[in-house]
Amino acid sequence: MDTAPLRQLLDEMTIDEKIGQLVQLSGDCFGGGDIATGPAAKIGVTQEDIDRCGSVLNVLGADEIHRIQDAYLAKSRLHIPLLFMADVIYGYQTCYPSPIGLGCTWDPEMIEGDYQVVAEEAHADGCMVTFSPAVDVVRDARWGRVVEMPGGEDPYLGSRFAEAMVKGFQQGLDEGQGVASCVKHFAGYGAAEGGREYNTVDMSERRFRQDYLPPYKAAIDADAKMVMTSFNTVDEVPATANRWLMHDVLREEWGFDGPLITDYAAILELMNHGVAADKDEASKLALDATVDIDMKTDCYAHSLKRLVEKGRISEQQIDEACWRVLSLKNELGLFEDPYRGCTTSDAARAIMCTPEKLSSARACADEAMVLLRNEGQVLPLAKEGGRLALVGPYADSKEIVGMWAIHADRSHSCTVKEAFDAVLGEGAYVYAKGCDVLGPEEYGTLGEFARFAGGGEPAEDQEALIAEAVSACADADTVVLCLGEHPLQSGEAGARTKLRLPAQQQELVRRLHDLGKRTICVLFAGRPLVLTDILPYADALLMAWWPGTAGGEAVADILFGDANPSGRLTMSFPATEGQLPLYYAQFPTGRPAGKNHTGRFVTGYLDAPNFGLYPFGYGLSYHTSALSDLTLDREVLHPGEELHASITLENEGPVAGTDVVQLYLHDCTGSVTRPIKELKGFERVTTESGERREVSFTITEEMLRFWRRDMTFGSEPGRFDVYVGLDSQRVLSASFELEA
Repeated sequence: MDTAPLRQLLDEMTIDEKIGQLVQLSGDCFGGGDIATGPAAKIGVTQEDIDRCGSVLNVLGADEIHRIQDAYLAKSRLHIPLLFMADVIYGYQTCYPSPIGLGCTWDPEMIEGDYQVVAEEAHADGCMVTFSPAVDVVRDARWGRVVEMPGGEDPYLGSRFAEAMVKGFQQGLDEGQGVASCVKHFAGYGAAEGGREYNTVDMSERRFRQDYLPPYKAAIDADAKMVMTSFNTVDEVPATANRWLMHDVLREEWGFDGPLITDYAAILELMNHGVAADKDEASKLALDATVDIDMKTDCYAHSLKRLVEKGRISEQQIDEACWRVLSLKNELGLFEDPYRGCTTSDAARAIMCTPEKLSSARACADEAMVLLRNEGQVLPLAKEGGRLALVGPYADSKEIVGMWAIHADRSHSCTVKEAFDAVLGEGAYVYAKGCDVLGPEEYGTLGEFARFAGGGEPAEDQEALIAEAVSACADADTVVLCLGEHPLQSGEAGARTKLRLPAQQQELVRRLHDLGKRTICVLFAGRPLVLTDILPYADALLMAWWPGTAGGEAVADILFGDANPSGRLTMSFPATEGQLPLYYAQFPTGRPAGKNHTGRFVTGYLDAPNFGLYPFGYGLSYHTSALSDLTLDREVLHPGEELHASITLENEGPVAGTDVVQLYLHDCTGSVTRPIKELKGFERVTTESGERREVSFTITEEMLRFWRRDMTFGSEPGRFDVYVGLDSQRVLSASFELEA
């Protein structure tokens, strides 16, 4: 539809119809039951509200989309279609690794292609908008939603993945393919104090702009069609009511003109925040902040018209919000095809979990896993000639797809045990469960939500399971242990103060190590864990994250050497929880430890190291590489010029492998304190055994800009250090001068 008839449609709408477009309800409101006693009654909406609402939350399945859309349009005076939105986070029926694992690939180009696959499946089943990607920068592993953040602790890496994911989702959008991307959670959600879910965020505007906003900006620059507000405060104003953030920064500075949607019930929660006395005031604050869609409350539905009548808001504000919603529907072609190409569920099923899609999920999981430890080169394992035992609560579990794989077709998922059967043959190794993921007491902390993840309630006698495993492993040479968090211990509302493996899992590791066996731990989790308790007992550690549909096969690929691990950490792993928040891009202090300052009175802890157990960018492979000969092609850089840094990478190992060569910069003297290192580039480089490759990076003045003391954005002349390494700590250095 052209702009003129769309404007005419807006003019023909009543104020009630316009407000309806700003209301999103969940699919259970469209079930046809008794409105007085059903789900709609819980949030206070009426049948009239349902008949006018503009979008639907988390309804998927082509047949159901057709049913709801047909019934809705039959009642709609102006035949404005519903918009169907859903959480499609890291896969639909074919699931890829959780986003923190996707980030560990350091391969945005691959992830862009993988997200096209995700979008193809979701689109076929009726999804029109996905609430993804989440691109919050997060530096505190206690926060459960770490699992959703591909960039981890780094704004540059987060920006690269934000751009890739948005482009992947929206590939072919103009031709009726793909799904519209809603970037979240705007903004600063990952900086919640103490890692506590939904908690306060408070920082300087400089830190906010420098470190936390860039990934969102990258998503907007990639043309994300929608933005979701975050639950937290920004400068003591809840994001959903924060006009400076939503209007001044997002719309005016960045030029975003698409719909803004709240996270679940966030307008209603403005009263809990203490900035609104009632629903009317909450609705006014949100609309004044240019928030367009109210997710799952009756605030907009029942307050906006009353606010107009009282003169507290204008009908023009409602028109502007409604226009943004109608424009997205028009851009997606819903006025011509209200189902957006989805036909029947049978047609959708035909493209789900195809061999090609499963293969791409496996290749991605191979790249996402991070080898943290390999003492004595116990990995890779031989496929013949050894006595092997496979043990642990995740050894034969399909729950390794993770919490947010809510649409996954688990019939296509492969467990580690099934993958071992395929590689070694059934009966060629010993298997024992060993223990449950959680003990009874820990399981009880999950409350009613425990039923949403598989595995069932744990056995009361965990010792019996451990003893059974010890007996089964008596004749083995090598024990592979599949351990980790419960899926519900990461994700939303998964904040934790203790990031260690559950007690019975630690006991299982110790008891099996006491047998004198080589011990390999494969860890499934959605966040960095504190591993110091099991480190003395593990010859090898493989961080598998939640690896998705092909997770079991990918674990076997790594363990048996069919894939050489190339994953690199996007978050520092703490040695103890007391180090959190922890990140590589720390600031210098007046008394930095180890730099002309020794002894007690330095920046640090008395009882823990300053740095984590494993640093940002870290990961091992089955080959060993070395960097040498870092050179810069000029000593002085001027604006408009390019400086080229080159370094030699040599594969000193016996096999081909892939390294991630990382470029960091440091502004030595600025008008404000600058981080000791900032990631500014990286290259994935594959070499054959014995091969030497030159790797080059281009440095420009634009890369040196920051938010200066006067809060202008630009560079300052002076000396800059260049660091190039295989992680954030193992680096070679050089320097240059920036002159105006």
